[in-house]
Amino acid sequence: MNSGMQNIQLAARSLHRWGGVAFVALVILALGIGLSVAVFTVGDALLLRPLPVRDQARLIVLWGTRSDRPFDYPLGLSDGHEFARGARTLERAALFLYNGAGPVPIRDGTQVSHLRRALVGGEFFEVLGVHPVLGRALRPEDDVRGAAPVVVLSYAAWRARFNADSRVIGRQVVTYGDGPAYTIVGVMPQGLDFPKGTDFWAPVAPSMSPDALSAMAFYVIGRLAPGATPTNAAEELTAFLKRAEASSGQGELHGVATLWPRLVIGDVRPALIACAAAAGVLLLITCINVGNLLLVRGIVRVREVAVRSALGATRTRIALQLFTENALLAIAGGTLGVAVAAGSVRLFLAFAPPGVPRLDEIHLNATALASALAITGVAVMLFGFAPTILTSQLHAQTALRSDSAQSTTRRSRLGTEALVAAQFALALLVLAASGVITRSLINLERAELSFEPSHLWIGELALPSDLLASPEKQRAMLERLTPRLEAIPGVRAVSPVVAVPFSGAAGWDGKPAAEDQSPEEADANPMLNMEVVAPGYFRTLGVPVLRGRTFTDQDREDAPPVIVVSQSAARHYWAGDDPIGKRLVMGADPDRAFTVVGVVPDTRYRDLREARPSIYFPLRQSFFPFAPTTLAIRTDSRPSGLVSTIRQAISETAPGVALVSAAPFETFLEGPLAQPRMNAVLLAVFAGAASALASVGLFGVMATMVRQRTRELGIRLALGAAPRDLQRMVMRRGLIIATLGLALGLLGAFLANRLLVALLYDVSPTDGVTLLVAAGALLGVAGFASIVPARLSTRVDPILALRAD
Repeated sequence: MNSGMQNIQLAARSLHRWGGVAFVALVILALGIGLSVAVFTVGDALLLRPLPVRDQARLIVLWGTRSDRPFDYPLGLSDGHEFARGARTLERAALFLYNGAGPVPIRDGTQVSHLRRALVGGEFFEVLGVHPVLGRALRPEDDVRGAAPVVVLSYAAWRARFNADSRVIGRQVVTYGDGPAYTIVGVMPQGLDFPKGTDFWAPVAPSMSPDALSAMAFYVIGRLAPGATPTNAAEELTAFLKRAEASSGQGELHGVATLWPRLVIGDVRPALIACAAAAGVLLLITCINVGNLLLVRGIVRVREVAVRSALGATRTRIALQLFTENALLAIAGGTLGVAVAAGSVRLFLAFAPPGVPRLDEIHLNATALASALAITGVAVMLFGFAPTILTSQLHAQTALRSDSAQSTTRRSRLGTEALVAAQFALALLVLAASGVITRSLINLERAELSFEPSHLWIGELALPSDLLASPEKQRAMLERLTPRLEAIPGVRAVSPVVAVPFSGAAGWDGKPAAEDQSPEEADANPMLNMEVVAPGYFRTLGVPVLRGRTFTDQDREDAPPVIVVSQSAARHYWAGDDPIGKRLVMGADPDRAFTVVGVVPDTRYRDLREARPSIYFPLRQSFFPFAPTTLAIRTDSRPSGLVSTIRQAISETAPGVALVSAAPFETFLEGPLAQPRMNAVLLAVFAGAASALASVGLFGVMATMVRQRTRELGIRLALGAAPRDLQRMVMRRGLIIATLGLALGLLGAFLANRLLVALLYDVSPTDGVTLLVAAGALLGVAGFASIVPARLSTRVDPILALRAD
């Protein structure tokens, strides 16, 4: 016990004598361990920790697709039920609405707000094998016509909207207008968020009219039968779609089966894997850097070890002392790393983009912390024993008669320099990845929208049930409301739009055919984004007209039906011809033909990453069973009180209609940019840390080299060498070390960056400019790290250097 305490005291005094070296090692350890543990903690919650369902690996989701089109084809309600009942590869199956969780206006006293509702079959939770934390789950008898409307809350909605009240069972969720008043029957456990963003789950049949249900489409979620695979289930769905009694067009489809956990994680997986790889590289650099510092320090301490050996200390005692020093260093660095990890996790939670799954489950994980500390501790101790191995090859008398420079070998110096070169190679891997991710973000932020986003507001309306049942009444209401809102001071133009910006699957799609196309050619047409708009739509959004005209008040029900098409749609149907005057047919009815009167650019209103080919219908000639219930409002500025004025005008003009939300366009732009921004920030942090660690490593090696070669430098000065020559010699050595590492790093980055394709927009993963800039930046860092040691080499006093032992 006394011997152990004595070793600890000696180790503490030795670390104190290290001064700056010990401090740098502690900072490096804390930074490397902290950031690595933080990323591992997030990854454990999102990718490794099981979801709150039974045997998640056997859950799959199925739909149809075509090899020639990048679209999903969900099943109709009757087809979905028929397949779910008869599937032999599935132990049990259920349906859920294809567009996921959609916003539903909810009345709470006089306030109207949105909750996101997912419509699911009564067997949905039985298929998942999940048990509620309160009440019960939905049952098959809840999903029949005439059943009492009931809902199950998500854990997040229960906490946020109902203050985690355990007495919530039996309370009601009242939809706006005369819609169903749902009774809460259960609360699902934390971590169940499927479809993504769901606030509550409701059964399909009691929630929609039979006419509305006939137009809906559904995905199938199923639990694989024993011995069945996702491929077997997909093949069974393909056979079902090609059966003789299949509806028109299904014969061209084939089944797709995707593992359910993959859908839950969604787009977060590639970004998280990239950050985890960066964290692993940073941890490796940390180990190399600290190990290198200890190795260099051990080489300097060769004479000290030799003196101890000459005074009778055994190699075991010396090794134990070095072990104790490095163990104290690892423990101190790990303790600081815990604080860095805790702060990093808190920052991630504060700035995490919307849509990150299982965010409320992310917290420091003991397993991740223990593994990272163990890896770093092993590396520190391993490198710490290197001086002992080196000194074991020396005789005490030889070491005592020689100076520290002579006691070290060329092999040991090359070893430390190789480790520094490896650090620069690894740092370049992270910096190059950060560079292409940042360029991708810049390109995405600068993407041409083809409309003017400034001073554009988006409002969402909630309609009473009498309007929801009649598209004619909806259109009449919008025609009354639009001029009333345009009369408000500060409002320049107003138009209904189908959905809020960047709504993805929530928009409307269709596949029109040109008049002269054969059935085979029409079947090969792409799906187009479809918009139903007022005459002022293009003026409201600021969409330029490339050819022809836009809609006018004369484009009414009794006028010839007209449309405006986007540029790529016109190019597809009439490549090389003037599209003005050409006609498109919607559906199987050849009389439902629309004449093209204008051409506009493809816009990114629905999807920021892709300018969608679109077709625009005038509101008064719309044949859709619904009218748009979202408003685009162009203002002169951002006047205070605008939203309240608009809300009052809506209540006066259309009693019973409520403005649920209104926000500037920039608010919606934050959604699709949030994840790319988070990716860029996280990788930039790792890249900065890796670059700093590499520069510290180079600085330590070069400073040690100058110190070890003091006598040689003094002799060079005594023989007439200019200080500038010595400075160039040191700088050249530092840059050579960095350049060798960067050459290896460029090769690695060229190969590794290909794994980032899923995260990039309009930039190549092997973009030469980005790779060269990253390498140049690190070379500059290397030059900066070599400046101080180079200047120290010129301050050597030749007389003192020659007298030195």
